[in-house]
Amino acid sequence: MTDVLDLQGVTIRRGTTTILDGLTWTVQEGERWVVLGRNGAGKTTMLQVASGRMHPTAGVARLLGAQLGKVDVFELRPRIGLSSAALADRIPPGETVRDVVLTAAYGVTGRWREAYEQLDESRAADLLRAFGMDGFADRYFGTLSEGERKRVQIARALMSDPELLLLDEPAAGLDLGGREELVAALAELANDRRSPVLVLVTHHVEEIPPGFTHLLLLRDGTAFAAGSIAETLTDENLSGAFGLPLVIDRVGDRWTARAGAR
Repeated sequence: MTDVLDLQGVTIRRGTTTILDGLTWTVQEGERWVVLGRNGAGKTTMLQVASGRMHPTAGVARLLGAQLGKVDVFELRPRIGLSSAALADRIPPGETVRDVVLTAAYGVTGRWREAYEQLDESRAADLLRAFGMDGFADRYFGTLSEGERKRVQIARALMSDPELLLLDEPAAGLDLGGREELVAALAELANDRRSPVLVLVTHHVEEIPPGFTHLLLLRDGTAFAAGSIAETLTDENLSGAFGLPLVIDRVGDRWTARAGAR
């Protein structure tokens, strides 16, 4: 199998603070990864490296076979889809849902004078339909509910037909119904062989969609445990990553976590 993402000893420092500390992690073709960790574990920073938006202070990061620091990141980034709160904040609230998705073809937010081909228009429409948002195409992004915005953001992240799709806490801020709708959409995406390699960052095991295959547990900027979900998502590993006793329960293809006895 080919490595899609290969981080070797990646360290990120900001002043005297170490955010990632010698992180080593490899993602291969066909895999669907979940990344779990407590606040401050380095999850979002790791995604910034994985999306080519941050260079390591030390170590080597290879994305889609290209090493950061030795490649034009502006050619690399369109091959990597990213959905994050930081990106969503840059979307003008008065942008139509159609244009939110469409402008990803140029890697911009906010439509201006770009010219789009019919192929682009059709792909944007297909993606909105796939996420149940085709009826919202003419609505303004700022009028959508949080759950609707999340689905539009994922459709946008897929617009450039990426080889790697990174999702940074897509269920954050959703109510129970919105979360379950999003989990179902991501499960469908994960089980589609045509989908890109997926990396989903979350705080909660309840948000792991069916169809995801692997788990990375981060603690203090490094890999605490990594491997198949079946082998890695254990009471011991989750407790160690979060620093308190936790118990995992599984019902069907979903998980829950609760505090255990001290």
